[in-house]
This record gives sequence, structure tokens and C-alpha cells, in this order.
Amino acid sequence: MRRLGREDGSIPDPWSSPVSPKRLFRSLAFAEAVTWTILIAAMILKYGAGWDAAVLVGGSIHGLVFLAYAGISILVGVNQRWNVGAIAFAVLTAIVPYATVPFELWLIRRGRLDGDWRRGPGEAPGDRGWANRVMYWMLARPLVFGAVFVVAVVAIFAALLVIGPPGGREA
Repeated sequence: MRRLGREDGSIPDPWSSPVSPKRLFRSLAFAEAVTWTILIAAMILKYGAGWDAAVLVGGSIHGLVFLAYAGISILVGVNQRWNVGAIAFAVLTAIVPYATVPFELWLIRRGRLDGDWRRGPGEAPGDRGWANRVMYWMLARPLVFGAVFVVAVVAIFAALLVIGPPGGREA
């Protein structure tokens, strides 16, 4: 009969996460680059073959992943104690095609993605600030956080669709 827990018989830490900040950020950085490829291919189909729906589909996929990447960049940036400029730059890299990947590699080389999720205040100055308190609350409730995050991304996406596509609507 198999025991609950790990292979060595130890019980896993209930606070440990299978998805580290590094893995989550890397996944979204890669997904953002992939969706740039989808969007560029869709633009080629639109202007080369006259298939307008390709940009609607490719642009929607790219837009959703862009918003998710931006949100995760903020979350990981707060967790990893990046300054506001680094967090803003992380979000801005999604605007330039494929820039998320070299930025992510730069973060890895500098050790800026190392470590696990911070689930409570540490000794660093600012660990008790409002952004950190929100992050601690969210990380203590991963299912609630995931649901709220998905709803927020979809709501922002829907609001942006109502406003209209970048460059305005074609006549």
C-alpha cells in the first residue's frame, strides 16, 4: 500500500507551489512570443490572402496573452522585489515583438527570478506595503486568485474590444 506524501515518505509542505515565479514568468514570456508569431502570421494572411478574420483571431489570442503577461509581470515583480521601473519594463517588453524572451533570459542570468513565492512579510524594507499585503492575500488563496485573475483579464479584454482595436476600426 502506497503512503501519502513524497516517495521518501515525507509530507509535502502545504505552502510550496508547483509553479514557481520563474516557471510562471518564463511560461508567459514564451507564450507572448508565440502569440506574436500568430499575430504576424494573421497579418500576412489578412494582407496577402485577404482573410480579415485571421487578424481578429490572432489579435484576440495575442491580446489575451499580453494582458496575462502584464498581470503576471506585476505579480512576479512584486514577489521578487523588483523596482517599479523593472516591472514597467517587463510589461513594455510585450509591446516589442519577441522582446519578452531576451528580457526573461536577462532576468535569469541576473538571478532576478530565483526563489519561491513570498507568503508573508520578511525583513526587507517595504515587505509590509499595500502591494505586498495584496500579494500575500492572493497567494494564500490560489484558486480565488486564479479565478479573479482570469475574470480580470477577460473583463479588461472585453472593455478594450468595446473601445476598439488599435488604429481604429476600418470603414
